[in-house]
Amino acid sequence: MKRKIDPRLFPNYSDKRVIDRQMTELDTHGVSRREFLKLASVGAMASASAVSLGIPTVAVADPTGKMAHLIMTLRLEYCANADVGARGAAAALGLNITSVDGQLDSERQLNQFEDQVSRGVQAVMLHAPGGGSIKRIAQLANQDKVWLDNTWGTLPWYTPFEAGDYYTMYAVPEEFSAHRAVTVEVCKAVMAKFGGGNIVGVTGVEGNSTDLIRSRGRDDALKDFPKVKLVGELPGKWNREDSQKAMEDLIARYKDIAGVIAQNDDVADGCLAALRSAGFKPGEDVFLSGADGTTGGAEAIKQGRLLATSANVPAYMGALLTTRLYDVLHGWKPRASERLMNWRSITMTKANVDAYLARYVNNAGVAPFDYRRMSKVEHPNDWDPQAELFPMDIDVEWGGIPKPDGWSYPAEYLAARKSDETNAVRNEYASHYKIDFFGPSPMKKTT
Repeated sequence: MKRKIDPRLFPNYSDKRVIDRQMTELDTHGVSRREFLKLASVGAMASASAVSLGIPTVAVADPTGKMAHLIMTLRLEYCANADVGARGAAAALGLNITSVDGQLDSERQLNQFEDQVSRGVQAVMLHAPGGGSIKRIAQLANQDKVWLDNTWGTLPWYTPFEAGDYYTMYAVPEEFSAHRAVTVEVCKAVMAKFGGGNIVGVTGVEGNSTDLIRSRGRDDALKDFPKVKLVGELPGKWNREDSQKAMEDLIARYKDIAGVIAQNDDVADGCLAALRSAGFKPGEDVFLSGADGTTGGAEAIKQGRLLATSANVPAYMGALLTTRLYDVLHGWKPRASERLMNWRSITMTKANVDAYLARYVNNAGVAPFDYRRMSKVEHPNDWDPQAELFPMDIDVEWGGIPKPDGWSYPAEYLAARKSDETNAVRNEYASHYKIDFFGPSPMKKTT
């Protein structure tokens, strides 16, 4: 029997008192009612779209677990996009999910983790702003037997193996080559239009592990373009407002700017605003790149204002980490090589942005992934990661960052590499990858 959406299960968001109560429970400090409604509506759509559209291959299962998504900050579009993926996967797999705003505060996230554990969650998806509390959260997860996975901000050289089995996975896109690729696109454009020139960088949060590796990729690309010079950089703290201020300062310092390397798409959005206010014409007399592949980033590429971004697809991050939590909650045990993982971003430009927009933005409510097929529990034989997913090489991920005194490679990590398990996992995931990351949605009905 086909399940139907019961409207009584959803809050009445036409009542401002309901909105205020929900915002208080979610700790959405600094988020307007309008922004909250946008996030709530897309989250509900992601959770319910498969059923409401009558798609037969996805059913909303009976609740089989309770998880929390500890969001880095709701100030970033990336985080809202990622939460849609997490909620879509949770709905398809029957997980109850609560999303909480961490406000870029590691200590706040630690408190939120403890609060959610006290409320009975069995699994936590963490998007940490940095490594400030990851050790303590991981220790508590193992102590309280709560499954944990983390993405993006972390403590370099600290792996799930040091924490115990309940820290099931740290996963991020492979950022060195991704940010190198978008930097190359800017350098090529600057060379073609001007024969060379000065570029600036607007980075993320200083010391953040992802920010460091993106800067390394950027700097490596610049070695191939000696006539393109990085003359200055300032932190944009991953958000539009701080990035706009940073870009304004860079414009005041450097008059002849031909290109901007922004560390993510929210940062690029702030840079675009500052450049336009200063009389620049992005896409014509200055070229910009971003990272992540947010909705806004894709739309800016389509409009010709942003040259390129590395599309790791935020909704994929949410779906991947949620699916992992579902699987371990239901008895699946990852191999060592599956506890540290990367996925491959796609360099998005005008040449391929339409495919992204059709699947991830202008999709008429069609889920972008077959969430259940990501699960090894639900599809033990024909699971599909739906992206190029592979074991992480921590020497690439954290190369150039000093190791802590006395640090040594975890025994499980070394054993996996010496026994060739790492290559076996890489090949296995490659063989199961069938649904193209930039192809049409697998949930789209074909005529």
